[in-house]
Amino acid sequence: MDKSWYEGCVKSYDDESKKHLIQYDDFEEELLDLSNEKIEWVEPCVKKFKRLRRGSLGFRKIVLEDEEMENVEGVNGGAGDDSSDEDWGKNVEKEVSEEEDVDLMDEEEADDGKKGKRGGKDSRKRKASGEGGKLGLGKKGKSGGDASTGGVKVSVVEPVKYRENGVFNGFDNALMTDASERFSTREAEKFPFLGGERRDAKRKRPGDVDYDPRTLYLPAEFVKSLTGGQRQWWEFKSKHMDKVLFFKMGKFYELFEMDAHVGAKELDLQYMKGEQPHCGFPEKNFLMNAEKLARKGYRVLVVEQTETPEQLELRRKEKGSKDKVVKREICAVITKGTLTEGELLSANPDASYLMSLTESCQSFANQGFERFFGICVVDVTTNRIILGQFGDDAECSSLCCLLSELRPVEIIKPAKMLSSETERAMVRHARNPLVNELAPLSEFWEAEKTVQEVKTIYKRIGDLSASGLLNKTDFDTANLDVGEYRSSCLPNILSEFVNKGENGSLALSALGGALYYLRQAFLDETLLRFAKFESLPCSDFCEVAKKPYMILDAAALENLEIFENSRNGDTSGTLYAQLNHCVTAFGKRLLKTWLARPLYHLESIKDRQDAVAGLRGVNEPMMLEFRKVLSKLPDIERLLARIFSTSTAKPNGRNANKVVLYEDAAKKQLQEFISALRSCELVAQACSSLAVILENVESGQLHHLLTPGKGLPDILPIIKHFKSAFDWVEANDSGRVIPHEGVDVEYDSACEKVKEVESSLARHLKEQRKLLGDTSITYVTVGKEAYLLEVPDHLRGSIPQDYELRSSKKGFYRYWTPSIKKFLVELSQAESEKELALKSILQRLIVRFCEYHDMWRQLVSATAELDVLISLAIASDFYEGPACCPNILGSSSSSEVPCLSAKNLAHPVLRSDSLGKGAFVPNDITLGGSGCASFILLTGPNMGGKSTLLRQVCLAVILAQIGADVPAESFKLSPVDRIFVRMGAKDHIMSGQSTFLTELSETALMLSSATCNSLVALDELGRGTSTSDGQAIAESVLEHFVHKVKCRGMFSTHYHRLAVDYQKDSKVSLCHMSCQVGNGAGVEEVTFLYRLRPGACPKSYGVNVARLAGLPDSILQNAAAKSREFEAVYGQHRKGSEGNLAIQSCDKMAVLIQSLISATTSLSSQKSAGIDISSMTKLQDKARIFLQYN
Repeated sequence: MDKSWYEGCVKSYDDESKKHLIQYDDFEEELLDLSNEKIEWVEPCVKKFKRLRRGSLGFRKIVLEDEEMENVEGVNGGAGDDSSDEDWGKNVEKEVSEEEDVDLMDEEEADDGKKGKRGGKDSRKRKASGEGGKLGLGKKGKSGGDASTGGVKVSVVEPVKYRENGVFNGFDNALMTDASERFSTREAEKFPFLGGERRDAKRKRPGDVDYDPRTLYLPAEFVKSLTGGQRQWWEFKSKHMDKVLFFKMGKFYELFEMDAHVGAKELDLQYMKGEQPHCGFPEKNFLMNAEKLARKGYRVLVVEQTETPEQLELRRKEKGSKDKVVKREICAVITKGTLTEGELLSANPDASYLMSLTESCQSFANQGFERFFGICVVDVTTNRIILGQFGDDAECSSLCCLLSELRPVEIIKPAKMLSSETERAMVRHARNPLVNELAPLSEFWEAEKTVQEVKTIYKRIGDLSASGLLNKTDFDTANLDVGEYRSSCLPNILSEFVNKGENGSLALSALGGALYYLRQAFLDETLLRFAKFESLPCSDFCEVAKKPYMILDAAALENLEIFENSRNGDTSGTLYAQLNHCVTAFGKRLLKTWLARPLYHLESIKDRQDAVAGLRGVNEPMMLEFRKVLSKLPDIERLLARIFSTSTAKPNGRNANKVVLYEDAAKKQLQEFISALRSCELVAQACSSLAVILENVESGQLHHLLTPGKGLPDILPIIKHFKSAFDWVEANDSGRVIPHEGVDVEYDSACEKVKEVESSLARHLKEQRKLLGDTSITYVTVGKEAYLLEVPDHLRGSIPQDYELRSSKKGFYRYWTPSIKKFLVELSQAESEKELALKSILQRLIVRFCEYHDMWRQLVSATAELDVLISLAIASDFYEGPACCPNILGSSSSSEVPCLSAKNLAHPVLRSDSLGKGAFVPNDITLGGSGCASFILLTGPNMGGKSTLLRQVCLAVILAQIGADVPAESFKLSPVDRIFVRMGAKDHIMSGQSTFLTELSETALMLSSATCNSLVALDELGRGTSTSDGQAIAESVLEHFVHKVKCRGMFSTHYHRLAVDYQKDSKVSLCHMSCQVGNGAGVEEVTFLYRLRPGACPKSYGVNVARLAGLPDSILQNAAAKSREFEAVYGQHRKGSEGNLAIQSCDKMAVLIQSLISATTSLSSQKSAGIDISSMTKLQDKARIFLQYN
């Protein structure tokens, strides 16, 4: 007797067997002779008793009395993610754990005999079975790992009624605090190896070289004290201390020990009763909870059951195994960057990029050193892999640009291999990504190892594909190119990087780091099988003129608020939000790509302009109808990636065949497959209709996108094939595919066998009627027995002896003939083959669907482009004031001055409704071109609109070069190769950079990288230091851009001396933002006009801003007086210095005249032969300098 108590109730009594039917708390039933069992009736419940199981294990009581159940109801009825499941608590009978207990306590330590209980509406009793009483024992009686019969505690009780609301109250929080204190005390006593004695798997302590905090050394004596289930959990946990374990037990995922605290805190799960921290949730809430933790920066390790209790029992009997716990395996690692599905993911179209990077620095004798980066960016939701290798400057400008554009949610790097500058760049330009450090070489592979691993994976994929296809005769596979998976064949982009040698090795190494990491998440083969490889565009800032895109660096993306605003980091008020009228998720992602890389080449810009124009005017109604169709689509790009991932012959991870799941995963897979088919059909039909309407439009880009066989794949014949293969509606409703005849040879063959056997049975019936001479003889089915030959009783004497009597009714006898029994065996076998073929038909259909993966992707790509073009066409309707198609100017000669000219240019984002009173004031602006200054030196009052003007010009240029209309009456532009923006006062303290250093670092990049085709916007450069230093730096930088780089630009400043110095420079246009000044009570009152006017502004009126900010009048008047005082002193100093300069000028003039007189005297004395030409040249230079400064 194992002396374990099991709770249950008496359901009925069987007179024949003299046994009682007992129903346990988990609703399993067992016939028991209670006279042979030790039972204990429990009051006050009717017929409540507990039974003791036979066996050799120690005594353990697991009973919940009525009073305890009431306590659980009152105490643990809290909120949780599971509390939304209405069937929990109300219909407990419907949710039964199939397998095991939910406690990891030692059997020997369970002296209190209390089982935990879930709180809230999802609270319910969890059974003490599966692998034994507590994760180490057999099931009860009939199916346990321990084959002995056992005892049980049974009762007749009503399900506990749980609290209806799922809201924490103060009492719950108090309990949570008490529990935390109790748990911490227990952990300190029970697990000293987690505290000061902590070591990693190699027994290294924190602080030792190569200490690995991801692993934990478990003392041998501790391991010996564990039960089978506990040992299994700790084995997983000790190798993954950086992750939260979702430990599958029956239909539930359990969180134990330190992981339970995470579940309680982050998922609002309730602690189970008992000393051990423990909580959990049902299988159907897996995606929701895994996604929640991943979004919050946790790594989730999913440990699934790969064996049922029945399979465990069979293994114990057949192989003599002594295991008492079912097999479990790691089946997934879920993080921010490896999420492939979930509610939050579906609601957010933005890509969640995983970035792997490595770095190499090379020293040069004369040029210092240069750093090189290898980058691999992965979007697991779309199977997109972007590879690149590029050189970068000391400030990591290219890397910063990439981080600002992509905002990776997860970064993979080789441990302790990146420079401090690179680490600072990641801190500064990424938004709290999850950072993973891999061991160099062994985990973060080098290029050679990466190529070898990739070839191995493609060979394995190819072998599986070939064997899987050759075994199937149902599809025509002659046209399937299995060669792309040959070990000798790499995707083109990978081959290019391999052929580049050293120039591609870093990129391949970055790919290796990503693949190793994804292998731990069971995503490497899935990703590579249908990977969409791309080269990293526009990452290297060298040779800008050869690139097809304008470069927007990190400072430009952030200062111009292209994707994120500076207030809270979301998209409101950004250029992306203004242009985003896309109705598909994949269209929104493409729009972001276009905005990050505006076009540079003239022909590309004009082609896109023509496409946008072709969607307007008379074609607008049809365009809007097409857009309405697109709005009904799911995220096909991600949907296709999920379907591709299930097409492998041997799925792994949670999709593996051996994983025990209770949710109907196959039905969900079928519904997604049908959704993809319907969506592709809908898009193809809509594109065909749009192509007819746009037939006469003069846009080569639109014609290319809408012509089947060119930009648009010809998929309608393929869709027709799948439509004729099975009934989509019926399959979507029923959750299974019944193929039409002629579609699947394997299924047709099985159906044919069934028909043959049924025909044989029909012929046999005719033979029996003829033999017995009665046509009324027929087949009947009684219960589970089919094809019973029903014969009238008057023919009983004529029945052959080898007929087997199965049953009878009044006037009839029912037989099975030997032939019928033989046919029934054949029929059963044929129907099994038919059912097996039905189970695999979906997989074969998906494999066939994936043969055309390039066409499906091309369809998505074309649809996304059309969606973005429509969005750009619509965007101009949301501008305030007139809009125009920009006139993009080509360069006829290298000496031609680049131009930017706008009339009545408004702000692309700001509008009257966001400004409050009054409308936005448009302005005319001209930079460059024939006879015009290329640079504007902009002055004006504080808050007068200088920064706004700089931003609106930059944004208008971006709009023009993505092919969109610009909010202006007219707009002319010579393409800009790069926009530089220095704007706003901000520091990067976490990166060790002050405000002024940040300002000058961005300026240094401009000075080293700008070309004559660049556009520079500098806002108040030099304000982070003293006036003299700031003004000196500002003037030097302006001088460089105007006279050395000769680019277009705008320079706003409050250093009014600069305006005086450039007053006569034809390459600089002095302008100001106009205002009206009135006299207040001792303080000037300024009215902003926001008009760009020629000339300089005399002062900045900073005290006026102080007035607007609400500073006290006394302070304002004092500040105004001091301002006048400073101006007077500054004026006297200038007058004094000018007087001294005048005296010095007179002295220099006297010396110069005396020298000229001497030279003239020499000439008149006929001593010309002795004149020193060099002295005359020096004299001439002095005169020129004198004239220049006077």
